[in-house]
Amino acid sequence: MLLDEDPATLIRHTIGNFNIHPDKVAIGRINESLSTLQQARDLRIREADSALKKLSRNLHTLSAHHSETVLSHNGADHAARIVELDTQKFRIAKAASDLEIEGERLEHELEGLKCRLRQIDLDGVEGDEAMKAKRETDDPTVLKLKVFRSLGIDVEADNTGAFNKATIRNTRKGDVHVVNVDPKFSRFFYSNYLWQTI
Repeated sequence: MLLDEDPATLIRHTIGNFNIHPDKVAIGRINESLSTLQQARDLRIREADSALKKLSRNLHTLSAHHSETVLSHNGADHAARIVELDTQKFRIAKAASDLEIEGERLEHELEGLKCRLRQIDLDGVEGDEAMKAKRETDDPTVLKLKVFRSLGIDVEADNTGAFNKATIRNTRKGDVHVVNVDPKFSRFFYSNYLWQTI
C-alpha cells in the first residue's frame, strides 16, 4: 500500500481543513442583493404592466365610445372624432413603446448593478488599494499630517477628533517637546513656536 494512513481518514482531514464559511457568507450577501434587485425589477415591470393594462383599457373604452359616436353623429363629427382617437391611439402606442424601452433600460441597469456588486464584493467596501491610496493622497488632512511628520511633528487628536496636542522631535538637538494647543493663543503664536523648536 502506498499511503501510511487510510485514504478515508486523509479525505476527512482534508475536508475538515477547508474553510468555506466566508465564501458562503459572501454568496449569501450576493444572493440577497440579487434578490432585492430582482424584486425591484419585478415591481417596476408590474407597474409598467399595470400602466400598459390601464392604457389598454382606456383604449378599449375610447374605441367603444368612438363606435357609439359614429352611430349617433354625422360624418363631419365622425371624421374629427376619428382623428382625435387616432391621436390618442398613437399617444398610447408611444407610451407603450416608451414603457418597453424603459423596461429594457432597467434590465441593462440591473445588469450593470450586478457587475458593480460583483466588483464591490471583490474589492471590498473601501475599494482596491489604488482607490485607498488615491483617497489618502487627495485628503488634505492626510497631506497636512504627512508634512508635519516629515518635519518631526506628531499631531494627536482627542476624543472629538480635534487636533490639540503636538509632539515635536528635534533629532539634531535630541529634544522632545509636547505642546498642548489652546484656542486662546493664535495660530501665528503656535507656528512661530513650532519653527523655533524645530
